[in-house]
Amino acid sequence: MGYAANYCAFRYQFGLAMFNQRPVYLNLLKIRLPIPGIVSFAHRITGVLLFLFLPFAVFLLGLSIESEESFSRVQQILNQPFMQLLQIILLWSIAHHFFAGIRFLLIDAEIGVEKSQARIGAWLVLLAEVLTLFILIFVIAL
Repeated sequence: MGYAANYCAFRYQFGLAMFNQRPVYLNLLKIRLPIPGIVSFAHRITGVLLFLFLPFAVFLLGLSIESEESFSRVQQILNQPFMQLLQIILLWSIAHHFFAGIRFLLIDAEIGVEKSQARIGAWLVLLAEVLTLFILIFVIAL
């Protein structure tokens, strides 16, 4: 009998199998993350979004500097409703990633590590990104 079989037999014999019952189904919608966890998760998501948008941004930049006609074409592309929604999402991504990144740098410096401080810091990140997003949207819209 191999090591794994001996180990399983030992655990069964002494009743240790009951203590290690892993969940078969983990419902992620029922897990309630605290606000610092949500900010941390959103920081990762925004990083992925920004990374995935880079090739498209480089393409638009290259297209816009070719000629005046291509620049006007880029303006037409960016003025479409779907693209404007995408721009708002990317502005939110930049704002959230920036402010959450500052929060994580402060946590690395052991500032805001306590539970109450972490909660306040997370709410400040959300407030700063919302304010930044509203300011940018209203400035761009004018």
